[in-house]
Amino acid sequence: MTQDYDATSSPGPGGYRERGSTPTRGSAGGDPLHGGQGRTKIADAVVAKIAALAAREIPGVHSLGQGLARTLGAPLRARPAGGEQPAEARGVSVEVGESQCAVDIDLVTFYGQSIVEVAGAVRRNVVARIESMTGLEVTEVNITIDDLHVEAEGEEEQAALEPPPAP
Repeated sequence: MTQDYDATSSPGPGGYRERGSTPTRGSAGGDPLHGGQGRTKIADAVVAKIAALAAREIPGVHSLGQGLARTLGAPLRARPAGGEQPAEARGVSVEVGESQCAVDIDLVTFYGQSIVEVAGAVRRNVVARIESMTGLEVTEVNITIDDLHVEAEGEEEQAALEPPPAP
């Protein structure tokens, strides 16, 4: 649940006074991003980064992203070009409005994990993190499972583009 603070009232803890005892989105208390003294806009890239980090917090998530972005590995992800998504948010796209957002996430899970449980946990964590950090209402989190990661015995993780050792 997000907290709605009123900067025009006398200060409470942290310099702000809570407006009402249990503020809720859409109540008479108003939108926490639009106050009497201005508005707060949160960039799409910020919301995408929060969603990506929240998804990675869930056990069973191997990686984010799909296709070329994931296959080419670390060297490509390390330096995003002009209008591309930051490396931390690859595999996540968002639509951010004035008070709501929608999130699409592409995941790779580990073989043997319940995809339904992993997707549900990711969805709950993404909603909780975005709503608590930004005050935006998350209307939907769409998850696409792109692949399964299968760990072979003795296999060591390598970046996908890392060349094999020279003979």
